[in-house]
Amino acid sequence: MFTGLIEEVGRIHSVVATAAGRRLWFEAEQVLTDARMGDSIACDGCCLTVVESRAGRFAAEAVPETLRVTTLGTWEPGQRVNLERSLRFDQRLGGHLVQGHVDGVGEVADVRAEGDGKRITIALPAELERFVAHKGSLAVDGVSLTVAAVRDGHCEIALIPHTLKATTAGEYATGRRVNLEVDLMARYLARMLEMDRAGSGGR
Repeated sequence: MFTGLIEEVGRIHSVVATAAGRRLWFEAEQVLTDARMGDSIACDGCCLTVVESRAGRFAAEAVPETLRVTTLGTWEPGQRVNLERSLRFDQRLGGHLVQGHVDGVGEVADVRAEGDGKRITIALPAELERFVAHKGSLAVDGVSLTVAAVRDGHCEIALIPHTLKATTAGEYATGRRVNLEVDLMARYLARMLEMDRAGSGGR
């Protein structure tokens, strides 16, 4: 479990194809201060397991399913990624509960200046539209963000200067694909409503 508050922006050092998918090496500092084998680190919102670590680097493996449903399959050396260690239950929850289970990939449709920040528009996968609500939470590349507007299969998010500086959001441009994770409560509420309708015969 994560909070969506990014600890640092790391960089992909290398990508190695394996029989099981890919092994990715990340350059990092802060998330490695207490990292151990088996620990979970969210990389652009995707929960990955540390399988090896060295000074200033750690490795994680991505299986074909992960490569298919996230942006990881397009990652190349040099790319910057948002990193966050898993949540401790004795720390403040400043963002929202993020599982690190990417629900789908969206695409940045527009980026425009808004004061000292930016306002981005993201095209949502059709299957995720119903989970995204005005003033609700949405994790974009692992960053906990508040939805400013929803319309016509898109959502708008206002980014403050700090977020633009502390995450990869400052690099967003039209056409960029981003990992999306919808709010946990919205997902379970939708499931409960589906079960309720099924139990009542769809009436």
